[in-house]
Amino acid sequence: MKNRVTGIGGLFFKSKDPKASKDWYKKYLGFNTDDYGCTFWWKDKEGNDCSTQWSAFKDDTKYFEPSKKEFMFNYRVENLKELLVTLKEEGITIVGEMEEYDYGKFGWILDNEGNKIELWEPIDQAFK
Repeated sequence: MKNRVTGIGGLFFKSKDPKASKDWYKKYLGFNTDDYGCTFWWKDKEGNDCSTQWSAFKDDTKYFEPSKKEFMFNYRVENLKELLVTLKEEGITIVGEMEEYDYGKFGWILDNEGNKIELWEPIDQAFK
């Protein structure tokens, strides 16, 4: 299998007041926030449009479970279906089933400390 992770797809964290957090980052750091957080656009080494998502989640979200951490990383990957099969064969815990949307495929695993990691095979042009 060639590359597994190709970049950081997003940083998600818990917040007591996600709207206030988004407003603070917009006002003081210039983030282009919307209902989901902030999307940072960039180009990969081939010149393709890519994105990284920054999102504040309500502090009682169940989305990060079974991890107890206040954050979750999202990593960009190639060929998520094949990667999940390989990781499972290597003994990695897969959380739930792969999900597909217009903007990409998602899968979840646990790292060696039980942190939930989101794996994303993006379709970047779907955001444009």
